[in-house]
Amino acid sequence: MFNKGDKVSVLDEAIDGVVLSMNGDQVTIETADGFMMTFFVKELLKVQDNSNLMDSIRRVNVSEVSKEKEIPKARSFVKEKKSKHEIPAPEFDLHIEKLVPNKRGMSNYDILTLQTETAKRHIEFAIRNRIPKIVFIHGVGEGVLKAELDFLLGRYDNIAFAEGNYQKYGQGATEVFIKQSAM
Repeated sequence: MFNKGDKVSVLDEAIDGVVLSMNGDQVTIETADGFMMTFFVKELLKVQDNSNLMDSIRRVNVSEVSKEKEIPKARSFVKEKKSKHEIPAPEFDLHIEKLVPNKRGMSNYDILTLQTETAKRHIEFAIRNRIPKIVFIHGVGEGVLKAELDFLLGRYDNIAFAEGNYQKYGQGATEVFIKQSAM
């Protein structure tokens, strides 16, 4: 609380003054210009010996402020280790913009059918050509394409699949692993 004679500053306004009287939660002050003004207690801030708020703010410990201003250390990221002989897995983007030059006139059903048929063709190709891993980029969206892709992949016995590498693709990719049988 405030006492008579306390130096105060008004929050959100450039007014400083001295407490003259208190009545409940209202405080009457005399401003530096000699005006009498009344404010609520929550609108005032007690100021130290200095008569303005900026001087009291400047007294804040400089080391605390400099800690806040320090540039944070860069986070280290663990990169995927690759051997020199490893061939990167083929990536297939199933976004409709990548599959057709113009999607105008296509219904959502047509788009989804084209995307799943494209994925099926790539899976069949990978199985025939003994490609051990492929990646489908489907995006995040509402998850309809991802759900359809999961259903399609679940119908194959020799296929395992998982979320794509988060660092590389975010949440919008599925990695497909094709189990090779001995010939």
